[in-house]
Amino acid sequence: MRQLKVQELLGGDASDLQLRQMVVGDQTRAVTSHRIQKPGLALTGYTDFVQKGRVQILGSTELTYLERLTDGAREASCTTFCRCDVPVIICTKGMHLPDALLSAATQASMPLCLTPQSTDVFIARVESWLEDRLAPQTTMHGVLLDVYGVGVLLLGKSGIGKSELALDLVQRGHRLVADDMVTIRRRGAESLLGAGTALTKHNLEVRGLGILNISDLFGVSAVRDRKRIELVAEMVDWREDEEYDRLGLDDRAFTILDVDVPLITVPVRAGRNMGVILEVAARNQLLKARGKSSALELHERLQRELARGRARSHDVE
Repeated sequence: MRQLKVQELLGGDASDLQLRQMVVGDQTRAVTSHRIQKPGLALTGYTDFVQKGRVQILGSTELTYLERLTDGAREASCTTFCRCDVPVIICTKGMHLPDALLSAATQASMPLCLTPQSTDVFIARVESWLEDRLAPQTTMHGVLLDVYGVGVLLLGKSGIGKSELALDLVQRGHRLVADDMVTIRRRGAESLLGAGTALTKHNLEVRGLGILNISDLFGVSAVRDRKRIELVAEMVDWREDEEYDRLGLDDRAFTILDVDVPLITVPVRAGRNMGVILEVAARNQLLKARGKSSALELHERLQRELARGRARSHDVE
């Protein structure tokens, strides 16, 4: 199970959350779920259903409830809640925090933060931020491009021409996402997001030319930071004794992080216009995503014609 430390919530990468530390506490506590929790009954002392590993959110309802308690009841409520095994408590709307809550958090070494954002806005942002960073991920050797809005992951052995093909596609107006090392995260059950590493982002290595910064050479419209992977194109050396798919009826898949992605195999040899082939592959994938398959339609027409031919033969007999 992936996890992150509370201190990462307070880093520059999470600046959109606008968190301010009220109690530092133990910032090595681990967040293990992208889902947050609003404690509700936990503030009354019933803590059986407080979820370990979830960020706890106190909004205006919870803080107003605490303010209306007697001093003794407020202190007991805050003490019991801050002793729960949770990573961090975050209060929204920049509201005034009861002294009892600050004291209980300090005694329990519980990180306590405040954000000026409204509760609904903050929950949406923090869950999205956590989901992205807690998602299962892997790194693959390849090139990821946005071709006609389709995320195409190029795979193949070193030196087969992936980067050269990527450069050709960028010149045709498509966008580079990552070259060489592609970091892939799973979002939800069936979605994969690919991105480059922070060190090599927007760079492309071309043998004979070296490292090229695509953003500087072609402008910011030639790159993007991340893209959903919708097609895997495996580049292989052309072999005369190999039988390649000529109809497109067999739907094959490449599995990444337990998600199946449509797979095509593209034989490489001198004289083949690989850029055009990849563009057509992306267009064809768009059609398939809309339920239209040229190969299947042709196959069905052939079957109907064969059926009519057999019927006419029976009539003649």
